[in-house]
Parts: sequence; C-alpha cells; structure tokens
Amino acid sequence: MKIKRIAAITLIAALVCSASFAAGKKKTTSSKKMITVGYAQVGAESDWRTANTESFKSTFTEANGYKLIFDDAQQKQENQIKAIRNFIQQDVDYIVVAPVVETGWETVLKEAKKAGIPVILSDRQMKLSDDSLYTCWVGGNFLKEGQDSVVWLNKYVKKIGRDKDDLNIVLIQGTIGSSAQVGRTQGITEGLAKNPKYHLLAKQTGEFTQAKGQEVMESFLKAYPNIDVVFCENDNEAFGAIDAIKAAGKKPGKDIIIISFDAVHEAFNRMIAGEINCACECNPLHGPRVAEIIQKLEKGEKVEKIQYVTEGVFDQDNAAKELPNRKY
Repeated sequence: MKIKRIAAITLIAALVCSASFAAGKKKTTSSKKMITVGYAQVGAESDWRTANTESFKSTFTEANGYKLIFDDAQQKQENQIKAIRNFIQQDVDYIVVAPVVETGWETVLKEAKKAGIPVILSDRQMKLSDDSLYTCWVGGNFLKEGQDSVVWLNKYVKKIGRDKDDLNIVLIQGTIGSSAQVGRTQGITEGLAKNPKYHLLAKQTGEFTQAKGQEVMESFLKAYPNIDVVFCENDNEAFGAIDAIKAAGKKPGKDIIIISFDAVHEAFNRMIAGEINCACECNPLHGPRVAEIIQKLEKGEKVEKIQYVTEGVFDQDNAAKELPNRKY
C-alpha cells in the first residue's frame, strides 16, 4: 500500500508540474505584445483608396503581430476627428491618418500627443503650426505629379505635331483642400502657364469620384465646345469624364486628350483601349512602409519626417507592357 501511495503521489506531482509548465508556456505565448494601430481612412471614394485600404489591412494582421482598428470616415473630417479620439480612448500604440483636408487638426493631434501616441500621416498632408504633432508622413509627391503631367503633355503634343496649336484645357480637380488636390493643381497650373499656347479655360472639383467627374465634364462640354485637353486629378474622375465625352459624341483620347492621376489597374485598361492618354502614378501601397516605420520606432530609432513612395508616368505606349506588373 505504501508503494502504491508513493507511486500515486509521484504521478500527481508529475501531472501538476506538467500542467504548470503548460500554463506557463501558454502565458508566455499570449503575453506577446500585439501592436495596436488605429487607421482613420478618408473613405472609399476611388479605386486608389480601395487599394490603399487593402494595403493596410493585409499588412497589419495578427499574424504579423498587429491589431488594426480601421475606421472609414466617408470623406468627412469630423468623422476622422471622432475616430482619432476613439483611438486615444482605446489607448492604441500608433495612430495613422489619411486626412481628408490639410487644416483643422491641431486640437485633436495635441490630444494624441498628450496621450503619448505617435501619429503617422499617410497619403495626404496636414498644415500645422507645430510639426512635432505628427511623427512622419508617407505618400506621393503631389506637386511633382502635377509637374510631370505637363511635361508629358509638352512631349506628346510635339510628337503628334500640335505643339504650334493653341490648346483649350480644362481641369477637374480633386477634393478642394486635400494635399493631393493642392499639389497637383499647383503643378498643373504653373506648368501650363509657362506655355502661351495652353489656355486653361476652367477648373472645378470632381471630388475624386466618378459620378462627380462625369457631372463636371458634362458642364465643361456645354460651356466650352472646343476642349482639346482635360486633366483629371484622379482616375475615377477620368472614367466619369470619358462617359461624358462619349455621350457628347466625341472620342476620348482622340478628340480630347485625357490625362489622369493614380494609375490604377483600370486606368491601364483605358490607356490600352485608347481612352486615356496618360496616367501619372500615385502609389497607394503605403501599408508596408508604415509598418517599417513602426518597427523602427519600436526599436527607438529615428525616422525621416517626409517619406515619398516611388512613382512613375505611364501612357498608351507602355501601358500594355506595364499592366502585368500592376499590383493595384
């Protein structure tokens, strides 16, 4: 009996030790810190924005060590400000914002700074009196994109033998006050002003949407029957402009030169079809770059304040060749 009791005690002890080891192992695994990121997205107004959102969602996964709290602001700044305050209350580790417009952020960013939460800006920029309110910005060089589009037009009209012609031009702008609109409009208008043969007849916001782009182009065509070139500050506006041009009995890409921005997958299809002449790229795949920044900050390393993504210019000559390489 004594031997049996000793054996039983030994077995129970072994089981207890085994259970303790398993519990300890589970505790160690579950205590691994997940980095919580709150992302206040503009909305889903375009193909570009959809690709941008997917880039974050596919990067900031639990498998990669992140918990992503995503908020769609539906193109309203007040919704983004509310989202940022919710992120602060949830004590996230990092806040990422793609601001709807450039101004009006001072108060809420001061609240984030007071809470000790780093803020990273994605895509669009903010105008602030104190740049220390955000850690860094990742996005495209919107001014250069606008400048590149006019450089392309200069080369193209020379190529087709129209460099001596007077050209009537209209501009469908993005959401007024957004950094993409501000930079692209500046680059375009300053570039056009250098050529006395270019006549900018009108500019109006298409709000970065296809429906509004079509509406604006329809009004332009009624007011100015002899339009030679239209600049659309994103691809979706260009898709809308194409519908308006077709409805007016004109051929997009031939009767009217169309230059757009973003260079999403469908824009390449439209270039191959001859409907869009040029698409200046705005790379939406910011997720991996932001994750790289966060990992550096986790290690206590410094990061550059302004970080541009790589971008190109595409047209009907290279669209078919480049299309298989597109990730968005």
